[in-house]
Amino acid sequence: MNEIELIKEQLKKIKNLKLNSNPNVVEHLSEIRQRYNIQEDEEIDSPRDFDRINIAKSIENEIEDDTEQGESSPNQFKQVYRISGGLVSINSNSKRGTDLTTEDKKAFQETMDEFISEVSDLVNFEQLNIYENNVDWGGKVVDFDTDFYFTIGENNGIYITNEMTKIDDNYLDFLDKLQSFYEKFKSKWAKIIADRKKTKPEIGNE
Repeated sequence: MNEIELIKEQLKKIKNLKLNSNPNVVEHLSEIRQRYNIQEDEEIDSPRDFDRINIAKSIENEIEDDTEQGESSPNQFKQVYRISGGLVSINSNSKRGTDLTTEDKKAFQETMDEFISEVSDLVNFEQLNIYENNVDWGGKVVDFDTDFYFTIGENNGIYITNEMTKIDDNYLDFLDKLQSFYEKFKSKWAKIIADRKKTKPEIGNE
């Protein structure tokens, strides 16, 4: 970790303390930003906007930025969001293209909730990645010791890995549920990609 990254990490800690409205903390934070020319983080959404979605009140009132943000390559931008304990990464060729929409939030929350309800409630989810023409997502189903990976892009399909799993009726039933859920996942996120393209900003107007 270089010096700037270390400073930014400290700023995040100070920012949490800033919520207490401590004048000394606020002043110290301002001095560090001015000294190292670090810009104030841009807010993603206000809690008021976020509260407009009501899916059994399961979506959190805030979206937290992950540490991975900014430009990942000369023509690519990446932003990671935390929603109800899950992570969503948006990759785009414009900074505004990494914005998380209301429909994105709702779809991600529904995807996690429906997987738990329809496939397995013993699961550790991986980060969901949104690209211009693809969405991929995966995780580990603990009770079957099986890692799964969904993608709806060029290599669309379900991929699984496990070691020495007994093929019995329970496991076959699990695979059927996984297959059925993938079709729902594919339909939902293909629509999200299409909707994001419709509202995609012009690169010169970011």
